Amino acid sequence: MSHPEQLTSPSLNRSKRFATLALITAIMVWFLLIIIAKLLPGYAWLIHILMLAAEAGVVGGLADWYAITVLFRNPFGKVPIPGFLKNHTEIIPRNKARIAESMGRFVQENFLSPQIVEKSLKNTDLSLAVGQWLADPRNNRQVVEVIQQTVPGIFDFVGQQQIGHFIQNNSVQWIRNTHINQLASEMLRAVLENDFHQDVLQRGLDMAHQWMVQHPEETQQLTRKMFKELGVSRLARGASWIGIDVQQRTIDSLLEKVESMLADPEHPVRQKIEETANELMLQLADGNSRASIKLNETKNALLDSASVLNFITGAVVILCDAIKTDLLKPDSGIAMNLRVAIQQVGENLTQNQPVRALLNDRMSGIAVNLSDQYSEKVIRFISERIHEWDSREMIDKIENEVGGDLHMIRVNGVVVGAFIGLILGVIRAMIDLAL
Repeated sequence: MSHPEQLTSPSLNRSKRFATLALITAIMVWFLLIIIAKLLPGYAWLIHILMLAAEAGVVGGLADWYAITVLFRNPFGKVPIPGFLKNHTEIIPRNKARIAESMGRFVQENFLSPQIVEKSLKNTDLSLAVGQWLADPRNNRQVVEVIQQTVPGIFDFVGQQQIGHFIQNNSVQWIRNTHINQLASEMLRAVLENDFHQDVLQRGLDMAHQWMVQHPEETQQLTRKMFKELGVSRLARGASWIGIDVQQRTIDSLLEKVESMLADPEHPVRQKIEETANELMLQLADGNSRASIKLNETKNALLDSASVLNFITGAVVILCDAIKTDLLKPDSGIAMNLRVAIQQVGENLTQNQPVRALLNDRMSGIAVNLSDQYSEKVIRFISERIHEWDSREMIDKIENEVGGDLHMIRVNGVVVGAFIGLILGVIRAMIDLAL
């Protein structure tokens, strides 16, 4: 069965026809000149010059035809010929293995070697090019359009019952096999080292203080409920009979505590929170600590709960459906926000040289590392693919690509041979006249 790539290209067919026509023309002219020389013996000297040109054109055309043909096949077919001739036919098929190795080595040495990759990337500001590309509204619109076209299809695929169960089961198994105490410890370390916890605490205290000041009635209701839960509500009412408002004093004391914590970054409560967080971080770093064991046991208990898994699955389905529905809208809000975000990232990249320098260094390091690790595998892959090619298929591929130019060499052989023959004929005639 023939493949589309094995069909002869129109340009190759034209070159073949033109070369064959040039050779046939040279042969016909040669025969015609032989006849004319018999009919016009008085012009034999001129006809012999032209005849020599035609003969040289025929020889040149046939020689180039032979040279081009033996590259791809044996022009003698099954005719027995001497070994020194046969061994130099079908040059490309006979040397397929060497060609495969040479092509692979050429790609490695000129494109994939770590030195070449590093040198190429050293003088290239990749992050600037990426930033400029992303900052172009036409490009970020195309990126978002691709997202709008592919993400709904991915959600539909993942949403299939069998695929969904497969992903859920493997995700649950992965989480079950993961000791999340280490992850929690590292996350807590990042929070503490960047003082993110202080910012969160400050904002929390601000919100609590503001709410208590602006909602005194709700604050009193919460205080009464707390007293009731603690069983001291009757005691508080009894104290109010003698003029002591325990609830208001509790609220005032709480406000005073919050205000003092807001005003003092070194407040003992703040210090206690930080000490507790650091102690918890160290405990979670130890997989055998009580906190780590309790955390992993809680994780496994949640994974064993069907209601929890159903809730998570339902929430994911609802979220995916909402995202898919929005992305399918012509005026998608998600798509609009993505375009704005992508454009901002591109503009920030073009304007922030230190970030670009860092990204370029990272990308260059990754590319060099990949080229060092995988260049040999790429070369092996190229060589193996060429080895697997059928000889006939390989010949067709090469001939379709360069055969047109090769067969034009046959035309050049006829023309150049005829021209050289004409010059030699003139030189011989001049020598005959001189003698």
